[in-house]
Amino acid sequence: MTGKKLFGIFLIAGLLLAGSAMAEGNPVQGAKSRDSGQVSGSNEMTIQSEVPLSGPADGSASEKGAIPKAEARPEAVVPPKGESTPEEAKADAAEAEEAVEETTIADPIEPWNRAMFQFNDKLYFWALKPVARGYNAVVPEPARISVRSFFRNVAMPVRFVNSLFQGKFKAASTELARFGINTTIGLVGFFDVAKNRFDLDAQNEDLGQTLGHYGMGGMMYIVWPFIGPSTVRDTIGFAGDSFLNPVNYIDPFEAAFGVQAYDQINKTSLELGTYEDMVESALEPYIAVRDAYIQYRKGLIKK
Repeated sequence: MTGKKLFGIFLIAGLLLAGSAMAEGNPVQGAKSRDSGQVSGSNEMTIQSEVPLSGPADGSASEKGAIPKAEARPEAVVPPKGESTPEEAKADAAEAEEAVEETTIADPIEPWNRAMFQFNDKLYFWALKPVARGYNAVVPEPARISVRSFFRNVAMPVRFVNSLFQGKFKAASTELARFGINTTIGLVGFFDVAKNRFDLDAQNEDLGQTLGHYGMGGMMYIVWPFIGPSTVRDTIGFAGDSFLNPVNYIDPFEAAFGVQAYDQINKTSLELGTYEDMVESALEPYIAVRDAYIQYRKGLIKK
């Protein structure tokens, strides 16, 4: 080994020894430097994880072997503020849709509606109910159920066409099957063989539901004399469905009106007590009937 190499080795060793002696001569400064590094590292970890550490500040294991929470149990992924999960987004959209529907069904002609509600109420208690009770006493319930099944079978085109309009092809085929079975085996519909033997239920569809299916709101609440509660949308639907109901093509008009009146009396005889329970238990019968009708129609549209 040459003299220059030996000199270089001794020079480096001397510098290392001198640095070590200086560090030992000032232990407080070395400790402060280490503490500063620990505190800085701890603050940085706290800011990044936002979880208080349970172990030493330098992130090393404690005497029991515990490790910092930031490493042992990372936080669950939480959507940033202003964002939501897909389930929450769907729920918010549904609530917004219901809120829009609520605001679109207004009652600007409430004086008229209340007057017609009172008219229909008196008509029910003074005329329709007494007649239905007398009819109920004369005609046994099985016969009245058969009459209801007959008129339901006759009105099949209303349900069939509106099922097609809404793209409910299974419902439309069910209506066709029901009509074929009940018209033949069920003796022109007096017996609902399709439901009792084949579990084929009637599909409750009409033009008002079809318009609602495509986004048309109720727009305005209306109470019609003799007909009862409705909306602008359902009034349009009622008029359109009248062209699909074969009963309306009975001639003369008086005969068609008489058949429809009989159908209504028969239905009422099977539902006695339903309307009475609603109005008697309500503090404000008009509002109770209005809200019940709107919720009922909204439920049908959502199916």
